[in-house]
Amino acid sequence: PAVTLLDVFQLHARRRPHQPLLRFQDEIYTYEDMDQRSNRAAWALSRRLGLQSGRTVAVFLPNEPAYLWTWLALAKLGCPMACLNCNVRGRALRHALEAAQATLVLASPGERGTVG
Repeated sequence: PAVTLLDVFQLHARRRPHQPLLRFQDEIYTYEDMDQRSNRAAWALSRRLGLQSGRTVAVFLPNEPAYLWTWLALAKLGCPMACLNCNVRGRALRHALEAAQATLVLASPGERGTVG
């Protein structure tokens, strides 16, 4: 069977939970940190928003740690992720959103109202 990036991440999270995975500004996130945050995000997406496996989610987030745990959460739920460039605006963004045919769009609060 094929091995996915999620499989590799989960293997590392089990074997070396306290090893650093990501450094962002002055913070270090371990495999355990990312696993726990992605589990919480997956729970919120499925239980609070009713997201189901197989539903595409458009992600409109800047390059920050939340992007990684969001990706992991979606992978754990079995939801394809449509990655949207957070620098795109106007017609290009509208086209990307339409092409993604996403059930849900996840964006940072700073991106409110930018579809135009």
